[in-house]
Amino acid sequence: MQLVVARVGRAHGIKGEVTVEVRTDEPELRLGPGAVLLTDPASTGPLTIETGRVHSGRLLLRFAGVRDRNAAEALRNTLLIAEVDPDEQPEDPDEYYDHQLMDLDVVTKDGVEVGRITEISHLPSQDLFVVERPDGTEVMIPFVEEIVTEIDLEEQRAVIDPPPGLIDDQSEIVSSRGTENASSEGDEDSSGADA
Repeated sequence: MQLVVARVGRAHGIKGEVTVEVRTDEPELRLGPGAVLLTDPASTGPLTIETGRVHSGRLLLRFAGVRDRNAAEALRNTLLIAEVDPDEQPEDPDEYYDHQLMDLDVVTKDGVEVGRITEISHLPSQDLFVVERPDGTEVMIPFVEEIVTEIDLEEQRAVIDPPPGLIDDQSEIVSSRGTENASSEGDEDSSGADA
């Protein structure tokens, strides 16, 4: 299975280093020296990480064969993809890979069906489950332990304890995008500001 683990940013300095936007909870494992990564677009890879270091809070990588600023800049916006065993589990038992959560059935703690996870949105403040309801509308559920109380991979379900109005108000907002009030409320809810 292939997982996107980073996106190459701009060149740093003149010796071929690039900044990267990390998209994995395990950068030491996925983005360490010697790691061979596939790329999107595929024509730029595979790339082998030669060195990595943190500078001013950003991860900098140098790839084998990339020796100058021009070569580094040519990699900008390239997605770095790791080949991962589908049965591999994160070290922390309370962490999950996106592919493990996709298509889980979402139910309330009372057993009421909410829908199915169709996407995981990674925002700076928190992650959100995008859940498709049986009627085709979508609802966004913040992936925080106060709301998502249980992930049961064997039963293929996520149990939630939503605060009042989260599910009903969200579905009305998503299905009635035409009104200005609904859009502003939807934006506020999806940012996770209230969660």
